[in-house]
Amino acid sequence: MAKQCVITGRKTSTGNRRSHALNANRRTWKANLQKVRILVDGKPKKVWVSTRALKSGKVERV
Repeated sequence: MAKQCVITGRKTSTGNRRSHALNANRRTWKANLQKVRILVDGKPKKVWVSTRALKSGKVERV
């Protein structure tokens, strides 16, 4: 399974790296994801959660 936030759905996004000559090379931006134990269906489980979701209080750690 790929790294993706269980709460917000944030994942790696792609785009172009641009030089001064406007040459385009593919690059990626990785989301700041942390492996966290949370309750999923009443059971503690380790899942990937974005730090934005953790800071905003959308997730409560176990």
